[in-house]
Parts: sequence; structure tokens; C-alpha cells
Amino acid sequence: MAPTNLLSGKTAIITGGTTGIGSAIALEFVRQGCNVVVNHLDLTSDAVHLDSLLSSAAGIRSTAPAGVKIGWLDQVPGDVTNVDTGRKLVEHAVKRFGRLDICVSNAGICTFAEFLDLKPDLFTRTVRTNLDGAFYVVQAAARQMAAQYEQDLAKDPSSKPKGGSIIGVSSISALVGGGQQTHYTPTKAGVLSLMQSCAVALGKYGIRCNALLPGTIRTQLNDADLRDDAKREYMEGRIPLGRTGAPVDMAGPAVFLACEELSGYVTGAQLLVDGGLFVNLQ
Repeated sequence: MAPTNLLSGKTAIITGGTTGIGSAIALEFVRQGCNVVVNHLDLTSDAVHLDSLLSSAAGIRSTAPAGVKIGWLDQVPGDVTNVDTGRKLVEHAVKRFGRLDICVSNAGICTFAEFLDLKPDLFTRTVRTNLDGAFYVVQAAARQMAAQYEQDLAKDPSSKPKGGSIIGVSSISALVGGGQQTHYTPTKAGVLSLMQSCAVALGKYGIRCNALLPGTIRTQLNDADLRDDAKREYMEGRIPLGRTGAPVDMAGPAVFLACEELSGYVTGAQLLVDGGLFVNLQ
């Protein structure tokens, strides 16, 4: 079993946190002692996913060994394309848990489309969600973390406060092209670039900014596509580890980037979690 309490006493926000990668990261953060506030769109379909997430978090709490600190899970609805959503998410986390230590910008959409037939509204919606949404929530989180850093430094000028960790969920698609993803791959490259620039801009506040690059992870975004046996077998044949990823495969790497003790000197980095797909692309 993996170590526990690696994030004990910390507070995190996660956008798109009720399904797929976001949900898996949220539950592992909770298991590691981190208080988590997830964001979701509050659609009718979200209710089932949110109930499942809350139930899973309660299950982790009820089965935790004695002495193991388990975090609390809370939720805030909102559309990340609205600049106020990030601010409200941060404010809720601070009001509920006292401060903000970790931000995971995960919310995203991916609809396959032929470039020559691509409609402007799909392009705009993809950019607004994947890139604008990431920018807004990261900025809101960074403002809070920077303020905390300055407050802690004012209390003890000789100290070296921990500023926080910001994780942008990018994609292997930031590094390679996709014929039906001409509207999507630029947004994920943008998230990677955002983390690199934020690492430079926010280092003086002790804030670390890194990108997670999932490979082919089976989530609700690509589940229909991977139901095609031939397509799935072709993809698995290109992955050195011989399988597509599961959302839980992203949880450990996220904990690593969130944990100061494990990755305190890691910032501006990109962490591929793809089963070796990128190095085997031909």
C-alpha cells in the first residue's frame, strides 16, 4: 500500500473534480490527509458523479486505520470559463479550511472533429474551457497563495514559507499532433506553457507550477472512442506497458507534485504519465 498522510493538513482545489482524472486525484488527496474542494458544472448528470465521489470519500474515512489522518471533501458548482468561478472556488476553500496549498486545474473538454469541418463554436468552447478556464483558476489560486506567503513572511522574516503547488493537467497532445484534435492540442500546449511561465512568475512566492501530461487515459471523454475494439487494440499495441491508463494512474503523480517533501525543487516541469507511449510513437 502507498504511504499515507503525505498531504496531511493541506487544502486543495480541483476543477472538473467529480469524474475521471479529477475524481481520482481528489480521492487520493483525501486519503493522503488533504482537504479538497472540487468544482463541477452542476449539470443534472453531475449529481450522480458527485454523490459517488462523496460516498467514496466517506468510505475512505470510515475504513482508515487508526492514527491515519483523512481529509474532508467539499464541492462548489461553477463554469470555469467564468472568471468569477475560480475566485469563488478559492474563497470557499479558504473559508472552509483556512488556507490554500494546492491547485489542480483539470477541467477540460475534447470533442473529435475534422479540421475542414470544424465549427467556430466548438473551437471557441474548447479554448474557453481548456485554456481560459485554466488561466482564471490558476490566477485566482496564485493570488491567494502569494498573499499567504507574504503574510507568513511578515510574521517571521527569517522563515522560508511554503508558497504552494499548482498543477495544470495538460496532455501528451501538447507534444504531438492529432488530425481530429486541431482545436484541442493547442489548448493543452497552452496549459503546458502556462505552467512554465507561471513557474517563472511565481517562484519568488515559493509557488511551484508543473504540468501533468496524461497519455491515453480511459475517461468519459474518450470512452466511446475506446469501445471500438480495433482502435483500442491498436492503441494498446503502441503503449510499451501494453494497456491504456486508468484515472487512478494519475493520482500518484499528482500527489508527488503536490507534496513539498517529495518535489520541493520541482517547478516548471512536465511529467508524462503515458505508459511509455510518447517514446514509442512512430
